[in-house]
Amino acid sequence: MKTTDPLAGIMAFLAVADRASCTAAAEDLEMGRTAVDAQIRALEARLGVRLLHRSTRSVRLTEAGTVYREALADIQDRVRDAGRTATAFQTEAVGRLRISAPPDLGPDHVAPVVARFLAENPAVSIDLQLSTDAVDLIGDSFDLAIRGALAVEPTLVTRQIGASPLIACASPSYLDQRGVPAAPQELATHACLHFSELRWGRKWRFERDSQVADVPVLPRLECNNGPTLLAAAIAGAGIALEPAFVVGPAIRAGTLVPILTGWRLPVIPVHAAYPANRNIASKVRSFVTLLATAFAGHPDLGGTPG
Repeated sequence: MKTTDPLAGIMAFLAVADRASCTAAAEDLEMGRTAVDAQIRALEARLGVRLLHRSTRSVRLTEAGTVYREALADIQDRVRDAGRTATAFQTEAVGRLRISAPPDLGPDHVAPVVARFLAENPAVSIDLQLSTDAVDLIGDSFDLAIRGALAVEPTLVTRQIGASPLIACASPSYLDQRGVPAAPQELATHACLHFSELRWGRKWRFERDSQVADVPVLPRLECNNGPTLLAAAIAGAGIALEPAFVVGPAIRAGTLVPILTGWRLPVIPVHAAYPANRNIASKVRSFVTLLATAFAGHPDLGGTPG
């Protein structure tokens, strides 16, 4: 097959020029002697000039071959350097790491891991994009996405790196004024603060023993940003249903109080997803491992998925 590849045959020619032998060059290249000779003849045909004088016992450069060899003096070193540079992405944490993460996780949970990773890997830079949108990792050139829920795709590797339970909670001032619900059904008479991108919609599910209570909510406030709902709940606007990684610090500080604690709520898994490839870049593997370790030791992210 005719090729227009300007590099086709060059490495074979250089090997023969250096070894003055097609047989020795073929051994160095781990190719058959016939294949080496065919590559060089194709190169000569493409250039329109003979590069080698061949006989049954020897091979030597023509004048054109000598000039051509000199013009290619550093190409082998450059090819080897290029190979080492490319291989470094597999064996070392280098280059730019592009990450998509949700705004709810980014500032408090992903950013500290990013800072530690940058300190430990000076040859890496990070582009962190915060969005609730489901990005196309390959099409949008992301190395990694962090998400609470991801559709299984054959082109992606998905690894669970954490889990966080949902918690129903409100401020002490709200509960003092409106009372503490004793059962999930009583939420119908309360001001509910709803995360609009909850994947099962305007329905809060509570479980206890064999009981399941699916409570429809008519939100007084609906928002697609967890920290904003958190601020509204702390200010006394109503009862919020949020992951522990959003409301955990406020509960420990006493500015929010959990309610209906005798009932179980769903647990939100946190996943890392990256393109499926046998040669996963070292920077991706290392960052995901660091993230999983940090989340496993976190009081609000180290839970067991429901």
